Amino acid sequence: MKIHLNVIQRQNLRDAKMKWSDQMKMANVRALRVLSARYEFSVAVGDLLLLDANWYVTHAGLLRLAERKRCGGIQVQQVHRFCDAVLGRWVFRATVYKSSRSRGFVGYGDADPSNVSSVVHGAEMRVAETRAVNRALRKAYGIGLCSVEELGWAPRSSAPGSSEHRKASTNGNNTHQNGQPRLRDRLCLLIRQHQLDAGLVKAYAADYCGTPTLRDASREQVEAFINDLALRATKDRDGLICQLNSYSKPQEANS
Repeated sequence: MKIHLNVIQRQNLRDAKMKWSDQMKMANVRALRVLSARYEFSVAVGDLLLLDANWYVTHAGLLRLAERKRCGGIQVQQVHRFCDAVLGRWVFRATVYKSSRSRGFVGYGDADPSNVSSVVHGAEMRVAETRAVNRALRKAYGIGLCSVEELGWAPRSSAPGSSEHRKASTNGNNTHQNGQPRLRDRLCLLIRQHQLDAGLVKAYAADYCGTPTLRDASREQVEAFINDLALRATKDRDGLICQLNSYSKPQEANS
């Protein structure tokens, strides 16, 4: 058994250095040895990812661990009172049974357009279910690592000058910063949540920011507008609707 674990450790270290040679530090090496020995995770098949100098476990890695441990079963159910299909908001509860006699380990997962990557917009229900299963499995098997699927942003290449990096840097009002949801996503969620007219909101936003169009505003201006819009929509929606209607075009008002 010890020989087997030593082989896994060596293979993982070799594969990790090949994939993340620019990120691997001694702390990552030590952590990888522990993860290899304790859970038999494999870098080669995608059980682990190194992002921003931190290890994350994947959904596939957790499922493979459950299979190795002969998990008794996983039960998943939707938490209906917290779900809203119109807004794309979903919450699931997962229970992992390590054996037939286990009382179960419970984990919850939620997802909506504001806390998932734009890559998976429209699939929030599946993301929420995956997150619930991941949390329950991590509790059941004592895994302190966060799973990649629980992150509210999409992992990106850290290589300087990459096409993804250049694309993100040229679209300041529409990118993730420090794992935060994109401003456009937050604005769209507010519009749907409070049933606002998107065209009128954009006109109001441009006027608020003092720019010809919303696209011309800086990230700071857009963020300030979104924060103010959220506050007004919550505290005085009627007043907000009245102000938005003032941006209707004359021909619409006379029709």
